[in-house]
Amino acid sequence: MKLKLVAGDSAGVVTTYYMASKDFETRDELDFEFLGNVSGQPYALQTNIYVDGVGGREQRNELWFDPTADFHTYSFLWNYHQLIFFVDSVPLRVYRHTNVTDNVYPKNQPMYLFSSIWNADNWATRGGLDKTNWSNAPFLSSYQKFNADACMWEDPFPACVSTTGENWWDKPAAWTLTDAQKLDYAWARRNFLIYDYCQDTQRFNGTFPAECSVEPL
Repeated sequence: MKLKLVAGDSAGVVTTYYMASKDFETRDELDFEFLGNVSGQPYALQTNIYVDGVGGREQRNELWFDPTADFHTYSFLWNYHQLIFFVDSVPLRVYRHTNVTDNVYPKNQPMYLFSSIWNADNWATRGGLDKTNWSNAPFLSSYQKFNADACMWEDPFPACVSTTGENWWDKPAAWTLTDAQKLDYAWARRNFLIYDYCQDTQRFNGTFPAECSVEPL
């Protein structure tokens, strides 16, 4: 999906592009959340992963471009082996399925694609210090060129959810990052990561979730 975000003072306004399953309380969910900014300050892109209704796996990045000036591509790769959040083909976040993460990897529910724009000025910009200025409304984000390669869910379990290699996303080339993607991932993380729950020692008091022990590469 290509998005162009709200320009100007967008404090408190969140633009989203996400995948989620049906039942809210037990949902799996993958989030791109663009946290609005005060004019002149950078947007923050927050990603989050819910499994069986449990989230709290936030990462936040700044971007290496102005997301309000033009359209940029935001996409997911989700297969049995790994989950990648891409920005303009750069892997911004990688979440791998291993023995350690088997219980916290989204693999048992179909998900649908959604987008929205909403007010979250109780937390979105500087932890809720900057409120939405409603005199700037309407707040407009633009979407274009949506595309999805996926299989249709059929109960009890669709044949395409497998490791047979029948679809490009199940072939070995999509199981891990390429060498070039590893370099891009390291560059983005080194230069633009501003928060990672797996580094939040105050929040977890040194006992991190199991998935934090899995190297993304």
